[in-house]
Amino acid sequence: MDHYENFPVASWLCPPRLRPAIAAIYRFARNADDIADEGQAEPQQRLADLAALRADLRAIASGLPHSGRWPQIFDALQPILRQFALPTALLEQLLDAFEQDVRYSDSGERYPVDAELLDYCTRSANPVGRLLLHLYGFHDAHSLAQSDQICSALQLINFWQDLGPDMRRGRCYPSLQAMQQHAVQERDLLSDQPCLAAARMVAMYVDQARRMMHQGAPLALRIPGRAGWELRLVVQGGLRILDKIECIGYQSWHTRVRLNALDAPLMLWRAWRMGW
Repeated sequence: MDHYENFPVASWLCPPRLRPAIAAIYRFARNADDIADEGQAEPQQRLADLAALRADLRAIASGLPHSGRWPQIFDALQPILRQFALPTALLEQLLDAFEQDVRYSDSGERYPVDAELLDYCTRSANPVGRLLLHLYGFHDAHSLAQSDQICSALQLINFWQDLGPDMRRGRCYPSLQAMQQHAVQERDLLSDQPCLAAARMVAMYVDQARRMMHQGAPLALRIPGRAGWELRLVVQGGLRILDKIECIGYQSWHTRVRLNALDAPLMLWRAWRMGW
């Protein structure tokens, strides 16, 4: 579940007619994520590159040529925008989140309260689910709300799975409110040592993500066919990560859990059981 790897990347479960669209959206999101996160560029250069990416997105959405800087992205994305009438505002929300990541890393800012962390998820994760629902033809408010629950849960799961690496990159996602509530210092999350207070905080966040995932999970039972099965596996993959964080005593800042081939049978069985 690195970067946008929890984005369903045109897998064999995805309806074949939608695979080019999903792949094009994925490449756009992944490239923007890499601009924000990868390499040695200074923050101002990262922000400039994201602004250039946004300008190209707006150009192709208006039927104009792109700059030619990222042809492998925009040559594929432009016809997809027309064919499916994709709401480009959702793609721009992803760029808003990546810009926020750069600014937070550069300034050392922290989220004061959990509500602001969830607000970040509305831009960093929820647009992905809404774009997929648009492709699947689901536009009702109930489906969108359940999709938001799943996607925000996935984003939070990614935070608590990657707690140690993110801290070392200067990104502290636990809110100041939660850290004060549990008497956790940033140095506790940069240490390889056990910390009961930090484990309690992570446990709280794991419980929150699990509740959100369960609230959104019924959506997977309403989406028909292969797309619904893919969403079931996405849900179960997220829940399995939470199980693994619990199994290490919630100390994910010094032990990063991963899904592996041994998890697949359990995830498949749980995905099948969701329909009961």
